[in-house]
Amino acid sequence: MAKGTTIKEGLSKWEGTNATKAAEAAEVKLMGLNPPIEKMDASLSTLACCEKLSLSSNAIEKIANLNGLKHLKVLSLARNNIKSLTGLEAVGDTLEQLWISYNLIEKLKGIGVLKKLQVLYMSNNSVKDFSEFQKLTDLPNLVELLFVGNPLEERCTAEGTWRDEATKRLAKLKKLDGIPVVKEEEED
Repeated sequence: MAKGTTIKEGLSKWEGTNATKAAEAAEVKLMGLNPPIEKMDASLSTLACCEKLSLSSNAIEKIANLNGLKHLKVLSLARNNIKSLTGLEAVGDTLEQLWISYNLIEKLKGIGVLKKLQVLYMSNNSVKDFSEFQKLTDLPNLVELLFVGNPLEERCTAEGTWRDEATKRLAKLKKLDGIPVVKEEEED
């Protein structure tokens, strides 16, 4: 089997295509490379100006080496092989959006470091119970959540309780699974 593309090789290709230095770019897309990226290696730290980093549709198993991305606001890691959310500490003070759908995430340990996170797209993962879902309450600014296709959501939707249960736990949500959250006004 072919060896995966390194971040350094990916950045070199990206620079050739975009005629700009990756270290100076606000947005870098390394999506669906062939062969795919397997590791978030130390070359990521060169992206000092990057605000939006897309590493979707690769074969990444672990979030790592985000220190150095001091301005990162949007991180897209959808369609990889990520099993855990550890490794996000370095972007805890800047990240506003995490797009991590279609991975293998069961546990939400590590999500609480993302104090500025407003948008979390994590559909089609493997979260099974509310004890994990509850960890999302550690995100004070979360207003949009995409959670469709997780075993927890599927089970609760079948029971007809998903939206009520999710919005009760995450009272600040404005949008759940692409649909605006409408709060009933409390009567006096």
